[in-house]
Amino acid sequence: MAENLTTLTTATFTETVASSTVPMLVDFWAEWCGPCKMIAPVLEEIAAEHPDAIHIAKLNVDDHPDIAREFSVMSIPTMIVFRDGQEVKRLVGAKGKGQMLQDLDEFL
Repeated sequence: MAENLTTLTTATFTETVASSTVPMLVDFWAEWCGPCKMIAPVLEEIAAEHPDAIHIAKLNVDDHPDIAREFSVMSIPTMIVFRDGQEVKRLVGAKGKGQMLQDLDEFL
């Protein structure tokens, strides 16, 4: 995983998201999910290109289903942007880099 991405767990989720000084996009994904694998390099590029504007983290829903349930994640990939620990935007489904940048424009 890229150095600009954080891997979240049930134990680290709340503190990490709440303590972020910039908006944090959390990618809810699973190893078996084809679209999740397609979007991973896009998220890595965005994380590398905008390290001071947005922080990107990943949470494996198979390993941490309690967090996925808490945020009503029904399909993956689901990406939720948090600001000050609160959900401010939700993106569902794999998108190309151009569409993802457009969807995240208000945070970049």
